[in-house]
Amino acid sequence: MDDVYGSDKKKGISIGIIGPDDSVKRILKVLKAFPSFDPVPRPYEEEDAAPRLAEEIADGVEAILVSGPLPYRRIREEANVKTALHAVPLTDTGFYRALARLKNALGPDRRLRLSIDTLGGQMVGKFLKEIGESRVEADHYGGSVYPTREELIAFHRERYKSGACDGALTAEGSVARALAKLGVPNEWVIPTDENITVALERALLSTETRQSKEAQIVVGLLNADHFEKRIHGHSTEHEVQKFKLDIHRMLLDYVESLDGYLTPLGGDEYLFFTTRGIFERETGGYKTIPLGKQSYQKFGLSLSIGIGFGRSANEAGTHARAALRKAKEAGGDTCFIVREDKTLIGPLAMADSLEQNLSLTDAELLGRVESAGMTSAYLSKLLSQTARTGRTDYMAHELAALLNVTVRTAHRLLLQWIDHGLVRISGVEKVPKGRPRQIFRLSFLADEGWK
Repeated sequence: MDDVYGSDKKKGISIGIIGPDDSVKRILKVLKAFPSFDPVPRPYEEEDAAPRLAEEIADGVEAILVSGPLPYRRIREEANVKTALHAVPLTDTGFYRALARLKNALGPDRRLRLSIDTLGGQMVGKFLKEIGESRVEADHYGGSVYPTREELIAFHRERYKSGACDGALTAEGSVARALAKLGVPNEWVIPTDENITVALERALLSTETRQSKEAQIVVGLLNADHFEKRIHGHSTEHEVQKFKLDIHRMLLDYVESLDGYLTPLGGDEYLFFTTRGIFERETGGYKTIPLGKQSYQKFGLSLSIGIGFGRSANEAGTHARAALRKAKEAGGDTCFIVREDKTLIGPLAMADSLEQNLSLTDAELLGRVESAGMTSAYLSKLLSQTARTGRTDYMAHELAALLNVTVRTAHRLLLQWIDHGLVRISGVEKVPKGRPRQIFRLSFLADEGWK
């Protein structure tokens, strides 16, 4: 199981993920934006297994996230689990998606009578009113407070067979699959990525490790790239000093937003302190640092930033220096984080999250990338380009231009990366004259969904 869903090696805050196979995979995809978490996935085929799975992993995780109301209730009632237990909530977005799909299947313009479980009548009535939907009649499950899977299936089947309803909306994946086999039109009301994100945030805040790390000191080092060249553009010492003051003021404003403390180290380097909880929130979970974009827009100046986490101020400072070296090796205008266990997060996007939302946090994958000879500079360029365009397919000459190397070097790198499973040949482009050109896919980005 771990070969498919990932290793159970603990490096951060361990969280158990319990649910149907497809739900677990969706949660794991969203969880990539939470580098503090180390998931322990436990998918099942039937809810009956949920309590047992929860008991098996409870002692080794700090929180358990369950996909689906039924397994969540069963774990609470049947399992001896003292670990913090969380369920992914169902909101209006998941309901609207399921309703739209079912309407399209049954006829978007017709009046529909639907049997609905889990979602309460008042809630559904509010959802329908908000979108001005008056052509849907809802028939809600009115049985036991904690219904079984069989009771829900029987409810929907009876309402459909009797002609009282045209289809069903259910919050349980196993119920949806059973109804489909019985020929009952239905849609599974599944949580959206936003719902999963909210649940993960709540789970994170509930863990003891997180609570202890909220106030942990974070050390940051800021270095202005090619600072001497920028200074030479000013004709007088007065202009140079004013330029430095303007930069200092911008950095003060940024560190103030972190509720931190900034001090210049001389020349083109600055040191700042903040707390881990604030830094994580301001960077959207270690994804973006808008300061880089602000610096370039105001002064035409790019920044290299190194962030260090540690169990002591000395360790955090040492890791910040190592992270800054990584940023410089990547060509500047980027940010890296080195955590307590010396694993790397980055590069962080030097823009707002609407423009870029990409970082590489998987320690195992980073190890493969480094062993394949992909330097930090190459990795940073590939990640930034993927963030901006979503593109992961290139021909050799296009990759050469992106990495600023010769076509011959690009071919050598591609062969090396193919050998390490980071790149694969995805197709061939035929040209009127000459040999067909191979198209190479950056599978380590495309297959992981970091687009």
